[in-house]
Amino acid sequence: MEDVAELAGVSAMTVSRVLNAPEKVRPETRARVLAAVQELGYRPNSAARVLVTGRSGVLGVVSFDTTQYGPASTLYAIERAARQNEYSVSIASLDALNRKSISEGVGRLTSQSVDGVIIVAPHESATDGLRHLPPDLPVVAVDAGEGVPFPVVMVDQHAGAARATRHLLSLGHRTVWHLSGPANWVDASARIAGWRSVLEAEGREVREPLAGDWSARSGHELGRRLAFEDDLTAIFVANDQMAMGLLRALREAGRRVPEDVSVVGFDDIPEAAYFWPPLTTVRQDFATVGRLAFQLVLDRIDGVLGERRLKVEPELVVRESAGVSPPG
Repeated sequence: MEDVAELAGVSAMTVSRVLNAPEKVRPETRARVLAAVQELGYRPNSAARVLVTGRSGVLGVVSFDTTQYGPASTLYAIERAARQNEYSVSIASLDALNRKSISEGVGRLTSQSVDGVIIVAPHESATDGLRHLPPDLPVVAVDAGEGVPFPVVMVDQHAGAARATRHLLSLGHRTVWHLSGPANWVDASARIAGWRSVLEAEGREVREPLAGDWSARSGHELGRRLAFEDDLTAIFVANDQMAMGLLRALREAGRRVPEDVSVVGFDDIPEAAYFWPPLTTVRQDFATVGRLAFQLVLDRIDGVLGERRLKVEPELVVRESAGVSPPG
């Protein structure tokens, strides 16, 4: 720091202010110090930073099953929001979401002096563990169930599923079948509830949903079971990977999409526009989820308490996999 100060022609205290409270330094001085920092390749000592500011500049994130598109996209969005705000991220990746594993994951992060923790908790089983975290730890959850004693950010899965179902009914289909995600996933349960609520409100027949495991393989297997149902004209699928498997099963059975069967997915993965036919689906705004989660954890770090649940609206993306109901 003294080398930076000498090169920039300022005091070491001014260098510290530029690095920790830049808004308190005149722009021309700040620019001179930052140029010296870059020229010398200076990196602040993290332990010293904690002593001076009381903060490490590190955010902890507890993640689960990032092989899935939703959790992986959520993690990326949080990391990006943190990076844009000059925070680094330390990740604890868990194999299960229960009280013991969550406690151990959070413990690993707090031992690194993180300022706060965001927990991506898409399983109902996580709720108990979330209720038993240290009360003085700034925590925010993403995709958590009800009864969590701190802020939660999530995409409004119920609204997205309802939007997809209404779209299919608006095309003249008498009812809509559903391929759901696995039990115990918060998102899967909310999508079932949204789909069911629209059918019941419209007085339509509600067929028992068939549960997959989010994979294209499970969508294909369930699609083979559904393909020859006489009254099957429309299916809402809980994610795009399962929809991909379903499309193949329907094609193998000689059912045309959308002429015979209409399909709507959920997520809008990057490949969805290139399925054949291009998939109508529900897009989740992960960037907004990450930004809100980061802002809420900063609020908690600053002592702003509350138990808000923020829901981000999804968007129906209409493509060619859903069409008018066939006659008959």
